[in-house]
Amino acid sequence: MSETEGNGDFRSSPPAGAGAVLGLIRSGEAVTRADLARLTGLARSTVAQRVDALLAHQLVYEAGGSASTGGRPPTVLAFNHGAGVVLVADLGATHSRIAVSDLSGTPLAELTADKDIGLGPEAVLEWVHERFTELLRKAGRQDADVRGIGIGVPGPVSFSTGQPINPPIMPGWDGFSIPDWFASRYDAPVLVDNDVNIMALGEHWTYWRDTEHLLLIKVGTGIGCGIVASGHIHRGAQGAAGDIGHIRVSGHDDVVCRCGNIGCLEAVAGGRALALSLDEAGLKAKNSRDVVAQVRGGNPVALRMVREAGRHLGLGRLELGVLVRTVVLELREFDHRAIGVGYRSGLNDHGQCLTAADLEHVLLNMVRVLLQMISNLLWRNPISLSLADDVLGEIVLINID
Repeated sequence: MSETEGNGDFRSSPPAGAGAVLGLIRSGEAVTRADLARLTGLARSTVAQRVDALLAHQLVYEAGGSASTGGRPPTVLAFNHGAGVVLVADLGATHSRIAVSDLSGTPLAELTADKDIGLGPEAVLEWVHERFTELLRKAGRQDADVRGIGIGVPGPVSFSTGQPINPPIMPGWDGFSIPDWFASRYDAPVLVDNDVNIMALGEHWTYWRDTEHLLLIKVGTGIGCGIVASGHIHRGAQGAAGDIGHIRVSGHDDVVCRCGNIGCLEAVAGGRALALSLDEAGLKAKNSRDVVAQVRGGNPVALRMVREAGRHLGLGRLELGVLVRTVVLELREFDHRAIGVGYRSGLNDHGQCLTAADLEHVLLNMVRVLLQMISNLLWRNPISLSLADDVLGEIVLINID
């Protein structure tokens, strides 16, 4: 799977290399050597070399013969999802999900816990390593079974180095090499990306594989966006292509964001901002989960604030272009039944309040800035699957191709 980063540089397996062959087998598009030769255009001898390498690394196995159209039935090749495990960590601003999955992305053991990303890389990663050890034991696996590690963090990342780049809400993480930290603990490749990029890839692979372009908007403690263009994740310069949480919202010059700027979208409409506003209004709210509790309890102040936040998310000033076909909005931890999202439509200049059932229409008006980011770019909760998929590609790239 090709990935774009920076000024259009690419990370990818060689065309029709072992990684591409594995992808075809895994997806079921090609299950025999003849299928592989037909779809890749490779000579049968080259296909045999690629398959032999995958068999040697136990990433595929021969599952028997398929129906014959005459002569000896061809051998069916199958992806070996039990050939190892992937360690997965989805690190949010205040809440984390840790898992051990098989190579298909199916969790074998997992947990969720509160953890403040602001404690710094050494403290947080040591905690992650301890959780990995616990989950490996729970899954009946050992360190030697680890084929790769995937880490998602709530900030821009240099995908090629695995280093966060000036992350606004991650003090002490700037330039810290997460792969190097894990290198002395596991003999496996480590991939690091922005958490919402990973979510977008997982969403695209799991539910929208036939859709060419997709945006995933995540609303949690902060706000971010994952951009899938022409089937590939788009990170942009310094990994910040989807960093919409720090777009300035007019009329909020008195609001100071944690990044140091004023009027940022997440400082106005993010979960942390809503919790602070509710607390100032005399309601008990320390985090986004407390906001959820207030909304589910029917508190009118909380409902009004959440709907206002939705209005800011839905503001748009230009019509939707034809490039983006699908937009997915994840309101992490929020009650979809209670959230109102604002939008402007046609000649109507009044904010309209919608429920989650109408988000499809709202999102048509919230992508102006995002369209500007990707309009010139024409060239996979499923987070475990996405990280497993990325890590699997790295395993093949390093060890086989």
